[in-house]
Amino acid sequence: MAINAYIKLVPSSLKQTITTDEVKDLFLYYQQITEKTGEQVEWDYEDTAFPYDIKETAEGKGKWFYLSSSHERYNVILIGVDQEVVSEENGEEKEQTYIQITLPDQSVYGDKNKANEFGKFLAKKLQGELHLFNGRVMYYYPRK
Repeated sequence: MAINAYIKLVPSSLKQTITTDEVKDLFLYYQQITEKTGEQVEWDYEDTAFPYDIKETAEGKGKWFYLSSSHERYNVILIGVDQEVVSEENGEEKEQTYIQITLPDQSVYGDKNKANEFGKFLAKKLQGELHLFNGRVMYYYPRK
């Protein structure tokens, strides 16, 4: 059975909306910084830190994409962007954007570790609210 984690873009987040292309750009940025880390320690760290290829299907264009790996310890992670309606404290309803990270049945334990790592990275960069696979919540935005 597939499991999900969410990065919710709350009113205190840096952005209120995001596209799949912007999420892909954040993954490319992640690859660049891990490559630089590898250069500093003289180790091929980029392939270990991000052992995936970013792929998108025609049916998922603009809604979701997936990270596919050919390494033996990794398989696949799905990433999607959508919106939900939430009620504010004053009773008003508004749309809130979230990034969904899904581990399908064919995902392996290494995928879950990487998905947690990527979720924390994305939530920190966007100052969002990370809902982990185990149901716990991590807050990366300035709280009042």
